[in-house]
Amino acid sequence: MSGTGRRLSERQRRAWLRLIRTENVGPATFRDLINRFGSAEAALAALPELARKGGARRIGIPPEDEIEAELEAAGRLGARFVAIGEAEYPPLLARVDHPPPLIAVKGRPELLRAPAVAIVGARNASLSGIKLARRLATQLGQQGFLIVSGLARGIDAAAHRGGLETGTAAVMAGGLDRPYPPENDALFAEIGERGAVLTEMPFGWTPRARDFPRRNRIVAGVAYGLVVVEAADRSGSLISARLANEMGRLVFAVPGSPLDPRAAGTNRLIKDGAILTTDAGDVAEAIAPLLGRPPPERQMEEPPDDLAAPAPSDDDRSRVLEALGPTPVHIDEILQHTGLHPAQLSLILLELELAGRLERHSGGSVSLLLDDSG
Repeated sequence: MSGTGRRLSERQRRAWLRLIRTENVGPATFRDLINRFGSAEAALAALPELARKGGARRIGIPPEDEIEAELEAAGRLGARFVAIGEAEYPPLLARVDHPPPLIAVKGRPELLRAPAVAIVGARNASLSGIKLARRLATQLGQQGFLIVSGLARGIDAAAHRGGLETGTAAVMAGGLDRPYPPENDALFAEIGERGAVLTEMPFGWTPRARDFPRRNRIVAGVAYGLVVVEAADRSGSLISARLANEMGRLVFAVPGSPLDPRAAGTNRLIKDGAILTTDAGDVAEAIAPLLGRPPPERQMEEPPDDLAAPAPSDDDRSRVLEALGPTPVHIDEILQHTGLHPAQLSLILLELELAGRLERHSGGSVSLLLDDSG
């Protein structure tokens, strides 16, 4: 499915939402299931047996009325679910590893097609940092960039305010009906009217600490570049910068006084190769060569692949379990050790993941989650 405007039917959208809301199904597992079974409905029908073969007694598939309630909640808020491949889905986000298959969007989803720049930084920002972030956002917006941030206090809020006139998008760590922090409720409402607010999390979801890195991944993923205005060492903004760098995005950092701990992170980013930034021109000039040359787009809902391989046997499953442990091991090493066909191993790992027994790591490694209940 490409970003040419193909649209899911409402039946497909419900099935996609039900599949991504299923226990142990994240974006990577969702993609594997769609590619293996050809549709979300077929994947949902296969889940109980897959989880059973992976060692689980059952798998939590949300009932139809729960999905209907979430769709109704979106409707009441004036939001809707946009699927990867549809016209309003952010084009660069579609090309990261394991993009969210559905995002809930309130406001003007058409803004998400514009080339984006993310601006992030300290929550306890200095007055000069707030002023600079707002000015950068205003100037970049005037040059045609969508301003993206995470609606946090400080630098994030300043960036959103600077981009309100030209276009800004806020990425949430919780559901669209659970904006955070409360002090930015008015800004959230204004962005929801004049810009766009989006999240991959369910309605009713109150953000937890572990949800903010997921939000930061989307902030980095939708943008050509990420600008860090102020950031202490070991801050969330540095996590965003690392994620952006891993995705091949440009990372920009505003230098600051060595005496200010809020500049320690940005100064270190510059030492590590980030682009030193003092005005919007630095950002626009570096991004200009990238515009109009996106990499090939990833596909979703492709025909099943490699199904000519024989179905894995219980003995095959035992050999894979024997090869796995709590230490991550690369999938290629498991293939070499077991002699299985890649499609056989893929299915066994999918079964284990759906049973809640497998953890995936970056770089194609996996490990076994040991049961410590006994």
